[in-house]
Amino acid sequence: MTVLTTRTIGSVRVLEINNPTTRNAVGPDFFEEAETALGAAEADPGIGAIVLTGASGTFSSGGNLRALAGNRDKPAAERRERIELLHGLIRRIDASPLPIVAAVEGAAAGAGMSLALACDLIVAARTAFFSASYIRAGLSPDGGLTALLTESLPRQAVTELCLLGERVPAERMHELGVVNRLVDTDGAEQVAVELATRLAGGPARATARIKTLVRTSTRHTLHEQLDLEAAAMVLSQGDDEAAEGIAAVLERRPAEFPRPRRTQSAALTESEVR
Repeated sequence: MTVLTTRTIGSVRVLEINNPTTRNAVGPDFFEEAETALGAAEADPGIGAIVLTGASGTFSSGGNLRALAGNRDKPAAERRERIELLHGLIRRIDASPLPIVAAVEGAAAGAGMSLALACDLIVAARTAFFSASYIRAGLSPDGGLTALLTESLPRQAVTELCLLGERVPAERMHELGVVNRLVDTDGAEQVAVELATRLAGGPARATARIKTLVRTSTRHTLHEQLDLEAAAMVLSQGDDEAAEGIAAVLERRPAEFPRPRRTQSAALTESEVR
């Protein structure tokens, strides 16, 4: 059963979690389809950014608890294999050279919250909420939730979110700096597409390098990050994107960055700047 639909709006590819009977619960089928869809978007030179959203007014309720209940009697290795499908998708989102914007309506709970946090930017409706709800089912977080939250919030706040599993309104997440744009109900996708369209018009290689630098900054010392920034700047200065961008600024005109867009992964971009 297809649990992901895709459509294209200009230079933006919209990936929609489409499993409304389970409030867009996610599982192995979705993880595999989403990885394939990401690869297809990156390989398309006409696509410059991605929006991840959910159908029927819900981003994602997280893992399907009925399916998870059936995992209890399976060997640990098999349970680990299923978790790694989610983690493979999180790694894939992390490595994508394209900016990815989450458009959140309704719930972003459990693994759904992890997916939203893995994106580069988050647009959320005022009526949306986030919940690290694992504890309510006697589970611990996966999908990189603890790492992604700790990049944005103090340890005490992350501990509270994970140990209490309460619903946190999007407005509160916006106050904490986790949500980038707060919009009216049913407006998240439109604003996310507008934001993604703006990002898609930017310099593709510089965008991929910035994504890599930002995402790796908490994993490095200051001195390591300075080295990475220097190497990235050297590459950027020799790029045709910089030639056009600098000329546009000096001539006081909009930049027209060269196409086609770069399709290599952000992981390869990181290896470049080393």
